Amino acid sequence: MPRVECATLEVPLDYRKPDGRQIEIAVSRLASQVPSKRRGVLLTNPGGPGAGGLSYPGILAAFGLPTQVLDSYDVIGFDPRGAGRSTPVSCDLTQQQQERGAFPAYAHTAADVTREAKYARTIARQCATSDSAWMLPHTTTANTARDMDRIRAALGESKISYLGASYGTSLGAVYGTLFPGRGDRIVLDSNLGPGGYDVTAFRLVGRGMEERFPEFAEFVAAHPEYGLGATRRQVTAKFFELAKRLDERPVSGINGTSFRGRTLDHLYSDALMPAWAKTWQALDQGKPVSSPPPPNAANSMAARLYVLCADRRWPTKVSEYQRDVAVDRLLYPKLGGSTANIGPCAFWPDKDFEPPVEVGRRGPSNFLLVQNERDPGTPLAGARKLRGALGKRATMVTVDQGGHGVYPSGGNKCASDLVTTFLTTGQRPAYDQACAAEPGK
Repeated sequence: MPRVECATLEVPLDYRKPDGRQIEIAVSRLASQVPSKRRGVLLTNPGGPGAGGLSYPGILAAFGLPTQVLDSYDVIGFDPRGAGRSTPVSCDLTQQQQERGAFPAYAHTAADVTREAKYARTIARQCATSDSAWMLPHTTTANTARDMDRIRAALGESKISYLGASYGTSLGAVYGTLFPGRGDRIVLDSNLGPGGYDVTAFRLVGRGMEERFPEFAEFVAAHPEYGLGATRRQVTAKFFELAKRLDERPVSGINGTSFRGRTLDHLYSDALMPAWAKTWQALDQGKPVSSPPPPNAANSMAARLYVLCADRRWPTKVSEYQRDVAVDRLLYPKLGGSTANIGPCAFWPDKDFEPPVEVGRRGPSNFLLVQNERDPGTPLAGARKLRGALGKRATMVTVDQGGHGVYPSGGNKCASDLVTTFLTTGQRPAYDQACAAEPGK
């Protein structure tokens, strides 16, 4: 595998003041090795917000990005503003706050929401008083899209193709809205709704877990060696039993909230299920398990908040979250008490923020959306709304499988071939397509 090259690019902190303060964006390139087949650049984003993307071209190649795509493009990665090796942001998060993670506590009562509001206000205050608070109004999806266009210009390209997953779908949709004439072939994989990661999308994750969890329960029930239930119903009952028990007595730092959140994380891929089932087994038996926070958690959690809270205005009344929690706890009992609960965005400073970009139908028809039907993180309901918002600019391919991520490693040949064909030839399905489940999925 050829080496990935890295560089930095200076961009304006505030695009309303292009000659003002500049920040750095870290950029990587996995160059095409076949000049005769190279047709341009493919910018990429792995999701987030808050996740770095510098290593993503190499990851895509390792996870099976087809040779014909690698030949056709220089694959470009970058750490979005605020994250990783780009000019970073901070919320001065303590080790305990990092270990607690990004999910609000699961609220069983209205009083739990009130209690979480105190914690959320503390985090918001830390972000607003950190040494990087000057970046608060400017660490947005819209400005990251503008940074992408600066990367395009620095590479000497008149247009860019794009492959974005999860939150990266929102970034791609915003880029295609702000710069409709500069997008070439745009692939959005595992799609957020047109509002990006707003309060609606976060609540929808509760629905995603409900839609995906039965497949995990079926897997566990088919493996009696785990001792977690012989039927889907028994495994589901074990989930609630464990969550309740861990709320009362955490094991290795895992309480009911983190157990629910980590279960969601392990629904992202079938390949993650065996390891998580073993962790369930250990937790059920009260045995210690390892639960280290991810590397660079302090920066990624801060960068996530900077974007989430600056992109959209979130409800500010505790009573509104209490109402939402009461609803979602009934609709989506596995996770709804957490995903509807209050977070730091409710207490974010609101001065000097630009209005959000409204994704719409104006521009060329050059979007291909791909989406698993039972995606726990970005459920199909949100993808359908984005498809509707883009109108004739897009076609969508749905896949009859669970998990988060279709291309290139989702395992469905029908969908993968459609994406590869679009990226390499420009041929896109004339109409929305549905790919059937394939053996082993």
